[in-house]
Parts: sequence; structure tokens; C-alpha cells
Amino acid sequence: MQLARPVGQGASARKYDILTALGAYALSQDKHEQRRVLRLITLVTARYNWARDLLAVGQREIAALWSVDERTVKREMAQLRARGWLVIKRPGARGRVTEYGVDLAQLLKDTSAQWANVGSDFVVRMGQGDHPPDNIVALPVKDVAAPSVADGSEWALAAALVHSEDPGLFASWVAGLTRVERVGGRVTVQAPSRFHAAYVQTHLERRLLAACREVDPEVTELRVIV
Repeated sequence: MQLARPVGQGASARKYDILTALGAYALSQDKHEQRRVLRLITLVTARYNWARDLLAVGQREIAALWSVDERTVKREMAQLRARGWLVIKRPGARGRVTEYGVDLAQLLKDTSAQWANVGSDFVVRMGQGDHPPDNIVALPVKDVAAPSVADGSEWALAAALVHSEDPGLFASWVAGLTRVERVGGRVTVQAPSRFHAAYVQTHLERRLLAACREVDPEVTELRVIV
């Protein structure tokens, strides 16, 4: 499973999805596994640098966070490495703690059986729907020109506004949306796939509606169809 590290636009939502996957998995397991995953979730939430894929925390600090002794920390960290969820990036040495990375692909593979317990929308969002994330290629920004505003529609103007503010976001998610119709205050746009539509609805609908309202205050709703 190819997985983009959750940084940039939409990163916060993606992080919540990863933690949700871990939580759903834990709740389907016995109490020992639940405690282990809870410890990982707490450690990641408190100390993991998502952008750098870096977890650099001493055993004494982890022991305090987990309310356990350092011997338990060594055993638990070894368990997490053994299953491939944590990987050593740089071994510890005198005066320097061990630096870990998180193998998100392995972690999500191991938790995927429980995604359906969260909901069908979550399954699609995490990439087991008709069009998983590795089938959606974000176009390089330089290859995507600003959209035409020749028709003067609220959607064309809103899309141009998004392009001016965030070309990468426009290239990845907005350029593929096509205006279908305007009925009253509702604007309907069409996405190229169910995954694309679900992502836009979950992560971008509010922002895109705000862009539409900025150019036309009478817009009250943005509908995304496939």
C-alpha cells in the first residue's frame, strides 16, 4: 500500500484517520493488545513528528508517559518493532536516544480488517473503495494552469480562487471536479471517482463552499456527485 505522509493540506484529517484505524483495531482485540495500541497512540500523539517521520524519545520519558517502568518500555517497543509498526532510523548511543520512524503502510495493512467497523465512508477514504489513493496521482503544479473563468460561473471563479491560494490543492482535487448545474443556491459538481468525491466531501467541502460564497454570496450548498 502506497501512503503519502500526512503533511500539508488535509494533514490533520489524515492523522485523525490513522489514529482512528489504530483505535478501531485495538477495540477488536484482547485487553493486552488494547493496552499496547493505546500506549502507541499516546506516544505518537504526544511525541511523533509527522512531517519528519521521527520519534525520538528516551525510555525514561516514555516510561513516565505510560506510567510503567523502563523494562516494560523496552519490551513494548520491541513488540512494536517486531510487527513492523516502528522502525529504527538511528540506533541510540551515549548521550543520544534511539530515533524511530513509523511504517504507516504496515500499520494500516494490519488494521484494515477493522476499517469497516468505522463505516463505509472511512473504508473509501482509507483506500479500499473503487479507487484507492495510489490510483489517484497528484499532478505536478507546473502542469496545471489556472482554470478558465470565461463562462463567469460561480464555480469557475471559485476554482480560480482556490488555484491562486493553493495550486497544489487545486491540481490534486479541484481540477478534476466539473460543474454540473446550479439550482437556486445549490451548486452541483461531479468528481471522477467515488474516492475523489468522498475525499472532497470529507475534507474540502467547507473550503470549496466558502470559495463559492466569496464570489457569489447567494450560494448556500455545494453538492458533489460521481
